[in-house]
Amino acid sequence: MSGAISIDAEGRFSGYASVFNRLDAGGDVVLPGAFRQSLTKRRGRIRLLFQHDPKEVVGQWEALGEDRHGLFVSGRLVPGVPRADALRRLIETGALDGLSIGFRTVRATREPGTGRRRLHEIDLYEVSIVTFPMMEDARIAPSSLRTGAAIAAATQTIRKS
Repeated sequence: MSGAISIDAEGRFSGYASVFNRLDAGGDVVLPGAFRQSLTKRRGRIRLLFQHDPKEVVGQWEALGEDRHGLFVSGRLVPGVPRADALRRLIETGALDGLSIGFRTVRATREPGTGRRRLHEIDLYEVSIVTFPMMEDARIAPSSLRTGAAIAAATQTIRKS
C-alpha cells in the first residue's frame, strides 16, 4: 500500500470484502446480488473479526452494502481491545490490509468444465481482517479511496435506527 494510511484517528476504515465476478483462490465467483438477502436478514449482526476467529471480535461494521464493484464495508476498530489496537497500528503502516467473508452458501451452481462455483446467494455472518484473503482484491482501501461517496454507495447500512 506504499504507506498510505487506511484508517482514521477513530479507527475507522473501509474497503471491499468481496469483488463481484472475480475468481478467488478457492474456485468461487461471487455474483452481484449474492449478499442482498443476508444483509437484510442479518442487519446489525454481521461481525467484524480477526482471521475468522469468533473469539477475536475487534470492532463493529458501521455499513455494508453492494455496489457495482462488490461488497463495500465500512467499520471501526474498538479502542482498548488489545487485538484491535494492534490491528490499527498494522493497518496504519500498510502491513495488513486483507478482508475476507465468512458465509454459508445458500444457492450456487457449478460451471461445466471448470468446476468453479458461481455463488448466487450467500448467508454472510462475518467479515474479517485477514493476512491472506482468498480473493486477492478484497482489501482495505487507501485513504484516498475512502470517500463519502464510496460509503454512500454502501446503501445497506447496519446502523441501528
